[in-house]
Amino acid sequence: MDLMEAISQLEMNDELHEARILILLRSFAGVEGTGAIEGLTKLAKLDFLLRYPTMLKRALEKRGKSTKVVQLKEYEEASVESMMVRYRFGPWDHRYRRFLNLLVAKGLSELVVDGRTIKIGLTKKGLTYANKLAEYKDFAEVARRAETLKTHFDLKGTHLMKFIYESFPEILSLSPNEVIKL
Repeated sequence: MDLMEAISQLEMNDELHEARILILLRSFAGVEGTGAIEGLTKLAKLDFLLRYPTMLKRALEKRGKSTKVVQLKEYEEASVESMMVRYRFGPWDHRYRRFLNLLVAKGLSELVVDGRTIKIGLTKKGLTYANKLAEYKDFAEVARRAETLKTHFDLKGTHLMKFIYESFPEILSLSPNEVIKL
């Protein structure tokens, strides 16, 4: 199996995406597990920065923050392991609703509708599972970067969307539904 085939198989692995989302939600849930990410738009923008560590590094630079926490690996600078597409509101994965529904069905996440906003949080079972995932060596980078997102990018969804557009204008040059290859 060549590298591109291996990457493609990882991309199709729902459990890998679910694990990353759980770790991201864990960072926003807090120690008590009661916090949530407000809205799919915010989730998508945070996940964009988590999936593309080179973009997280650029975003931190744009905000005048230290990039040491990213600890970008050499292979990460030239590869994209998870594909997203240019959507109406920026980077987006068409599978978010499926991933969230799977997490809810497994009793790991909960969605609460508040007006027109969906609050995406963890159940107690989800927090326990996410904490265990974060302890694994293979997810340590993801967990550290997710905490960085909570610290530096816990903005309202629309503010985060505008920040992404301003920081990564090359995304705007893509056609809608075009795969982001950065």
